[in-house]
Amino acid sequence: MTFSVPDFRRKWSYRGFMSAGAAMVTAALGLLLVSAERAEARKYPAPLDLFGLGTARPRAAVHAARIPLPRPRPAEAPKAPEQASEKPPVVPPPAAEEKPSPDQPGADKPAEVASPPQKEASPCRLALTEDIAIAPSIPDIRGPGACGGEDLVRLEAVVLPDKRKVTVKPAAILRCTMASAIADWLRKDVVPLASSLGSPVNELDNFDSFECRGRNRVAGATLSEHGKANAIDIRGIKLANGQSIGLTDRTLSREVRERVLHSVCARFSTVLGPGSDWYHEDHIHLDLAQRRNDYRICQWNVWDPLPQVAPLLPAERPEEAPPREVAARPEANEGTDDEAEKSHAPKNNSEPEKARASKPATKKRR
Repeated sequence: MTFSVPDFRRKWSYRGFMSAGAAMVTAALGLLLVSAERAEARKYPAPLDLFGLGTARPRAAVHAARIPLPRPRPAEAPKAPEQASEKPPVVPPPAAEEKPSPDQPGADKPAEVASPPQKEASPCRLALTEDIAIAPSIPDIRGPGACGGEDLVRLEAVVLPDKRKVTVKPAAILRCTMASAIADWLRKDVVPLASSLGSPVNELDNFDSFECRGRNRVAGATLSEHGKANAIDIRGIKLANGQSIGLTDRTLSREVRERVLHSVCARFSTVLGPGSDWYHEDHIHLDLAQRRNDYRICQWNVWDPLPQVAPLLPAERPEEAPPREVAARPEANEGTDDEAEKSHAPKNNSEPEKARASKPATKKRR
């Protein structure tokens, strides 16, 4: 293969280069025209562009915000010091003197602390006066598991109609209604009973009153009426002459205990005593539990008095018995034994009497 300049000029003339350049210029002008047409077409929506996806959305014009500037400082204004001096505190002008009102506390009258509003007394509290019982009110008790209650009193003594006092030992924490029932029972039922025994009543033996616990102190049992301050356990009463009367004492006459039984069952909704369960063998339980249809429980067996058994005494000493000093001697005992043996020994007729007398006496073995 040979290369020569004339052949190159003949194959690749300048016209070819010029035609190629013209084609490139034509293509560039076409692209510019197409882009101009597309830009012009964006101003108008296409006929088939239903949702306006191809149409360019005009942008809102952005305006420059105008920020107000402070006015220039006038030339005649004094120049500010380099360090600002501290300003003196502004003292407000003295206000006009006002006289304090009589209701507002002043310098002469100290401020009084507002006391909480007092709770209105219940009808039972108004009826249980000092002429009936010494029972001061105490605050309401809010214990765990619904323990406690409202309208509570501390029953310390019951005032009898003749102004004598029956002390409750120890003082019982009860609801007002329960304390009022105990006072009425002592004033109207126990006073005549004590008079029949020959001495006025002086003291009430309180075994248990308010205690936050279950029935019979069994874990997990239903809340007892003692936990509601609505019950009391009584063991007995004491008379002015020092005699103690146990309500469950079987040595007490049956008539007296039955009178107490009828009196408490008529006044209280629950009465538990001996025979109800082994928890109440030595005291009487009284409460005012509310039940459906005013149902009452009265379980107290008045047992018969214990039989009178005479004490066992030794038999009397016979008159023919020897003195105790003589009976204690061993020689005396031996003699008595020999005499008893001779008296009970059978007689043998075949043996001569002298021979029997000559035989030595043998000691009886015990």
